[in-house]
Amino acid sequence: METDNKELQQQHQTDERRCSLLGLSSHVADDGGLYDKPLPCFHCGIGWFCFVAGFIFPLFWYYATILYLRSYYLKDPREREGLAASAIAALICSVMVLILMIAVYYL
Repeated sequence: METDNKELQQQHQTDERRCSLLGLSSHVADDGGLYDKPLPCFHCGIGWFCFVAGFIFPLFWYYATILYLRSYYLKDPREREGLAASAIAALICSVMVLILMIAVYYL
């Protein structure tokens, strides 16, 4: 019984040296995390850049909507919010243009 405890204690000590909070150290990448590299487009991401630039040139919203629908955010999940915001802005812009066209042609 004492030898079993001794073996478990030794195994536990060797495992403690290899473990981190995220798991075994052999599974943790030493080259930095995926999210350590900066985002493109002035470090704010393509989605947020297109959202802001869309107020000047609305086709940016539609470009970001296409990226959102094609799941571009799977490459970097930090892009998801900006792409979704641009898609919503494109939808609002489309509805406003449609209402404006109906008002102009029927009045």
